[in-house]
Amino acid sequence: MNYEEALEYIHDVSWRGSKKGLSRTRELLRLLGNPHKELKFVHIAGTNGKGSTSACIESILRCAGYKTGLYTSPYITRFNERMQVNGRPIEDGELAELTTYVKPFAESMAEHPTEFELITALAMKYFNDNACDIVVLEVGLGGELDSTNVIDPPELAVITAMGYDHMQQLGNDMKSIASAKAGIIKPGTEVVIYGQNEEADAVFEKTCSELGVPLHKTDYSTLNVKKYTLTGTVMDYKGYKDIKLALAGTFQPYNAAVSITAAEVLREKGWHITDDDIYKGLETVRWPGRFELVRRDPVFMIDGAHNTHGIAAMSTCIKTMFKGVKPVFLVGVMADKDVSHMTAMIAELAKCVIAVRPDNTRSMEAEALAACFRSAGVCAESRSSISEGVAAAIEAAGREGVVIALGSLYFSSDVRLAVKEMENA
Repeated sequence: MNYEEALEYIHDVSWRGSKKGLSRTRELLRLLGNPHKELKFVHIAGTNGKGSTSACIESILRCAGYKTGLYTSPYITRFNERMQVNGRPIEDGELAELTTYVKPFAESMAEHPTEFELITALAMKYFNDNACDIVVLEVGLGGELDSTNVIDPPELAVITAMGYDHMQQLGNDMKSIASAKAGIIKPGTEVVIYGQNEEADAVFEKTCSELGVPLHKTDYSTLNVKKYTLTGTVMDYKGYKDIKLALAGTFQPYNAAVSITAAEVLREKGWHITDDDIYKGLETVRWPGRFELVRRDPVFMIDGAHNTHGIAAMSTCIKTMFKGVKPVFLVGVMADKDVSHMTAMIAELAKCVIAVRPDNTRSMEAEALAACFRSAGVCAESRSSISEGVAAAIEAAGREGVVIALGSLYFSSDVRLAVKEMENA
């Protein structure tokens, strides 16, 4: 099959859905020769910051000279971004060839794997075929029953910032959510956590104690941010001075601190990572869609915040970096999110809101979203397309204003494309 046929097969409706359990993933990988058994991993779970933290750790490891794999979800612009070797997404032809190879094995199974399970198996074979030294593996959803959790004890398990999301699948209280994330902790590994959530941290501490696993809690007492810009941050952490972090946003230094802590633990385990590798890795890391500048005049930022925890972090960014300015918000959300709480948080910050409907079957209708914002006390209008929403937001902000586009990473990708098309028109 060619590239388009491969994507069609991967996304085919018969694969869709999320079924609990690891049996299908294990069976498919067994049929493929268990490629994951020959790989080493840094396994990353959490509610927010997984992608940024994964990107930072991968960049540090690559700068240290290791051949890296990176598995993330969702993608930003193209599906290929979900599996990368040394920072390069899988090429179209490679994905087509790989899917052609894996398809008959998947088709032979009595119970077909889901889409995510299939992609996970494809990635494991891809990383093994490319002889990756280490793979930074981001959990798709939860931890314990996520397809990525078929791996043996990783070199390191990392749990990023905790919050309330995917509660239908993971539970309605923090203890349940943390317990699902703690499922990636296995005897024989070590654990780094973001911390800052007492209830979640207690779960992680208990799990590590019961399994005899060393726990490393990121120490933010030594974190000192010297400068925020629209394209990055200058910070100190522990003995590292004037780190140039190529990620914008007040929350990113915290993710960088987790990544540095992870790098130090890996170094203690025998991985050859120098201080220079850490500096260079953070200076050259790239992770679009998180408080990313896509236009000036007016300043136009996109952010993939899609839950209340993410919006709270974005709120801090706005208050810190745009003092005294009320941005225009371009917003698209999934109907299954905590919409009333999210709209109330955004309404406190906004000059006005332009509501649109993201290209997703779970999306909330634009006018219904606008009505929620009006009920929260802020002027809001709806637009029938993302491109129309971008134009309306830019006009409402004026040349001296600020636009914040807020929604899922998929939504951010569509907004970025609409901004680019407008500038090229």
